[in-house]
Amino acid sequence: MSKFSSYFRLMRPVNCFMMGFAVIVGATIANSSSLRSSLPNLAYGFTTGFMLTAASMAINDYYDREIDAVNEPSRPIPSGAVKPKEALAFASLLTVTGFVAAYLTSASCLFTAAVAWLLFVTYTTAGKRSGLPGNFLVSACVAIPFVYGSVAIMNEVRLAVMIFAAIAFLSNTGREVTKGIVDVRGDKSENVKTLAVRYGERKAAVAAAVLYLSSVLLSPTPLFLNVVSFWFIPLVTITDIGLVVSSITLVRDCSASNARKVKNVVLLWFMIDLLAFFVGALG
Repeated sequence: MSKFSSYFRLMRPVNCFMMGFAVIVGATIANSSSLRSSLPNLAYGFTTGFMLTAASMAINDYYDREIDAVNEPSRPIPSGAVKPKEALAFASLLTVTGFVAAYLTSASCLFTAAVAWLLFVTYTTAGKRSGLPGNFLVSACVAIPFVYGSVAIMNEVRLAVMIFAAIAFLSNTGREVTKGIVDVRGDKSENVKTLAVRYGERKAAVAAAVLYLSSVLLSPTPLFLNVVSFWFIPLVTITDIGLVVSSITLVRDCSASNARKVKNVVLLWFMIDLLAFFVGALG
């Protein structure tokens, strides 16, 4: 495996693209009629979301290298493809690029990006071992790109954007709890107090399902508020059905192998949900 591909894997490009696209979705929900006149800000916003997410993935793998040596030995750092110091240097470059893009957008965007970055650093350095509070910090970082998109083109946060940010927060917290089931063996060895470690895989699976279903219950709200079009319905229905099925699947089989499958497929439901709000806001 080449050095380039190892750095590419370190970034988690799918996650990066989703966060960059989340900024675009947030902007679209805030004011779809302003998109054409705000193309530079949208490009900078996508870059900020993409680069800061990539940096956070690299930093997370740096701090998780001992846990990953147990849970995910094939990842770039534990496998030896990327040295720990190289990962930090790479993360620094990505961070600077993300902040420059935020600065070129607006002072408000730079402030919002800095808040997101501080939340992630807090999670990585202090919150990771706390379990559920750490999950909340990660989910806040996932929700912020939507807020960022609204700030980038409107310099304020619209109600519709906050609703979608809440949906993203709930569903991603469910995914973080699910990841705790996957990583329970390594987390126990490092005293990471996830729900799965503290209360067992079964209770963690139920908690994850409750969080997924809470996001499903909140998903019709934009329709009731008349902030999305009819075209929102088909895609969000796919997401909601997918999350319901994933919840049932996880509760029925809370093994680490099944939780890994659920964790991966939930990422697909997130992507479809992003498209639902994007299309619904445009329509």
